[in-house]
Amino acid sequence: MITAHVASSDGVDIPIYDYAPSSALGSVLFSHATGFHGRCFNSTAALLADKAHCYSFDYRGYGDATLPHDWQVNWGGYGDDAQVVAQHVARDNGPSIAFGHSMGGAALVMATLREPELFRALVLFEPIIFPPITREKGDAGGPSPLSEGARRRRNTFASFDEAIANYSAKPPLNVFTPEVLSDYVRFGFRENDDNTVSLKCQPEHEARTYESGALHETWNDLEKLRMPVWIVSGAMIPMTPASFAKPLADAIPGSTFVQWDDLGHFGPMQDPQRIAQLISSIETTLT
Repeated sequence: MITAHVASSDGVDIPIYDYAPSSALGSVLFSHATGFHGRCFNSTAALLADKAHCYSFDYRGYGDATLPHDWQVNWGGYGDDAQVVAQHVARDNGPSIAFGHSMGGAALVMATLREPELFRALVLFEPIIFPPITREKGDAGGPSPLSEGARRRRNTFASFDEAIANYSAKPPLNVFTPEVLSDYVRFGFRENDDNTVSLKCQPEHEARTYESGALHETWNDLEKLRMPVWIVSGAMIPMTPASFAKPLADAIPGSTFVQWDDLGHFGPMQDPQRIAQLISSIETTLT
């Protein structure tokens, strides 16, 4: 793997992980969810190694990306990060099929609306793009179970192995494959001087990301998307991102809706092989 760096808005440094296959192949860009980082897609990229040139990256404040001390969380900044990474990928290997999970899906749509020529297709797993009724009802912003859970999250463990054992024993991360969970911990925690490990992403930053997720108005521009788009959902559970996935797909001209009832919101971490198979089939459709 090769790591490059690009500058985003607000002086942010974004690391890009280039999985660099040996042959010239079409590019696939992975975009992670709130609380995660780009190398959570290592397993999926490995499954596509003979079919695509894969890239992933860390959003500001996540993984090894920087975060300005006084940055007020605004999801447009995540759109900036996705855009500069997609520009880098396009210069390196042409426009990409981009796969975005949750927040990462919303940021990809923002980037696509600004520079559609950077992408061949979008594959979005339960993207956080709320319908206007959410804001009209006054439900947007403020504390939520997700943000409060982030603030209470344990920040430090005695070792990487202890963190993995902790997460694998209880919801919600116990649904991850062992390989993905290991990557989540080993690249999402840093080792301290006393050999303990701590989250790279500060719980307060994650909480504020959740709290501001319904404030952006990306839904209003969905009809402007003019490229192949797949909206993928797990089980249809009320009051979760899956509950507005189908209406979101209906708002995008010509989009394809896929529902997998045996997966939840963390589906990409539960079944990397199925995600890779979907991307591979889309690659075949586009060529």
